[in-house]
Amino acid sequence: METLKQRILADGVALSETVLKVDSFLNHGVDAQLMYEIGTSFKNYFEHHQVTKIFTIESSGIAPAVMTAMQMDLPMVTLKKQSSKILKDDLYQTTVHSFTKSTDYQLTLSKKYISKDDHVLIIDDFLANGEAALGAIRLVEEAGAKVAGIGIVIEKSFQPGRQLLVDKGYDVYSLARISKLGSGIIEFVEE
Repeated sequence: METLKQRILADGVALSETVLKVDSFLNHGVDAQLMYEIGTSFKNYFEHHQVTKIFTIESSGIAPAVMTAMQMDLPMVTLKKQSSKILKDDLYQTTVHSFTKSTDYQLTLSKKYISKDDHVLIIDDFLANGEAALGAIRLVEEAGAKVAGIGIVIEKSFQPGRQLLVDKGYDVYSLARISKLGSGIIEFVEE
């Protein structure tokens, strides 16, 4: 998605060879118009995948997932990373390792938001090692539902996440695929 790539080049900051900061438009400050275009791209790609629900992981995936759900006229569910006093019973949970924060967390889904008949589109902000996506997949499949596809806003193609998911048979669609990061360097996969 050319608009997204240009925004990454203009406002993204490579903090290291593995960390890209895009908080000015994706996850702290949110560019609603860009999120709308992202939702349109995901809708156009996944509209024939028989999707029944959109899932995302809190919190950075919420904006692109909401726009995708709105454009596909589907319900959206947020998988929780934070513990909650009101989320106690009838849950699916799995442990996920966060690459960015170098910590583990419990990914949680209330059983009332999924059925075995669902075809879930997972939308997330980043794909690096694939841990978050694999955690979401585990919850969907534990419920007996199907993963219809995985939509990623920014993929770090130099890390193993995409290949891991593709090797397991999942349809991964990334809007911006980064081939290299470094001090002052942001390069994209030539497609």
